[in-house]
Amino acid sequence: MGPVVRKSGNKPHVAEVTDPLLDLVRRRREPVVVQTVRSTVAAVLAYVVALVLSSEPAPLTAPLTALLVVQVTLYATLTTGMRRVNAVVVGVLIAIGFSALVGLTWWSLGLIILAALVIGRFVRAGEFVPEVAISAMLVLGVTRVAETAWDRVLETLIGAGVGLLFNVLFVPPVWVQPASAAIEDLAGRMRRLLVCLGDEVGGHIPVSEAAARLHEARRLDHDIVQVDAALRQAEDSLRLNPRVKEGTLYRVVLRTGLDTLEISAVVLRTLCRTLTDLAKARTQEHLFAPHIATALHEVFQHMARAVESFAVLITTQVGANAEEAEARLAEELARSRASRDVVAHLLLGGVQEHPRQWQLHGALLAEIDRILDELDVEKRSQRLIEELDRESREQREKYRLVDRLRGRINVTRTSDRTAKPQGPVP
Repeated sequence: MGPVVRKSGNKPHVAEVTDPLLDLVRRRREPVVVQTVRSTVAAVLAYVVALVLSSEPAPLTAPLTALLVVQVTLYATLTTGMRRVNAVVVGVLIAIGFSALVGLTWWSLGLIILAALVIGRFVRAGEFVPEVAISAMLVLGVTRVAETAWDRVLETLIGAGVGLLFNVLFVPPVWVQPASAAIEDLAGRMRRLLVCLGDEVGGHIPVSEAAARLHEARRLDHDIVQVDAALRQAEDSLRLNPRVKEGTLYRVVLRTGLDTLEISAVVLRTLCRTLTDLAKARTQEHLFAPHIATALHEVFQHMARAVESFAVLITTQVGANAEEAEARLAEELARSRASRDVVAHLLLGGVQEHPRQWQLHGALLAEIDRILDELDVEKRSQRLIEELDRESREQREKYRLVDRLRGRINVTRTSDRTAKPQGPVP
């Protein structure tokens, strides 16, 4: 059976080919697929190595540890892998100590769990404190505790070593693309909401309809939490990754971009609250006069395109495409501000004729101004510079010794070049 091609009109869309084989080829480079294959291979390798070095017939602790150590990113592997190994080894040692004194009873089980959880805090196992107790219980419940315990320690070390070595030799994928897609998806929802607001200000809006838009704006908070999680994963994948030359720049661009969208989403929610209040106050009439509604529609349309252009700008890594996105953003912001000025003039005249809810008109204009100010190109550039400077200061403070050694080496090289004779001495 050949590939299925969906048609629209008379022209087939090649991009919509649904052949399962082609779909598998497209997906083989996705980070989730790559990570699944990597974890499987690392676990199998750890099991094979443990079969050679351990006396246990089925050393399953080794592949289990390797599976846990081979995290999504190299940074997460190096930071959490050692804590996980520490938790397992401490739990095994606690079980060895208890097995020499008491057997397995209900009170000894409770005592070992309590001791493991307390000691886990002191050895800084972090989020893996429960694994201290789990390892201790597993070892305490088997026969020949001493022999099995030391085999479990060996298997744990083998699994950890294989996992760490595997991630060093085969660096995990970079998760920037999923984070960029999540940011663009968030901006797309904000854009659609702005478009809907622009379409609805032209007539009478029921309170229930305005409230539905407010609830939609509130749901953006949940979306931001999901995007933040994807971005944190992307930031970890850029740390200590030899594939990436400008990891700090990518991290700062994406993080500052998400911060801007988050603030804009909050202001957008407030804007929806203002429109809902206006709808409650004008249940028997249009929300705005036709000429004001037309101008507001234009403002929201330009703002929607500005949000979309901003997302493209912060997620684009190619220089030419980034410049094009920045030019589009600047153009849409200029049009938005021009349309906003028209709306302000019209609303001022409307307030003089009908002074009701004038404070809501002012709030609406202030919220539009705040969103446009957050998306401003110059403000974004300034924020990038400030964040890069802060990152640089933190790195210098974190690695002061390395920075001092580097400074001394540079001073020594400068002194040697100065002291070296530049020509023959007469």
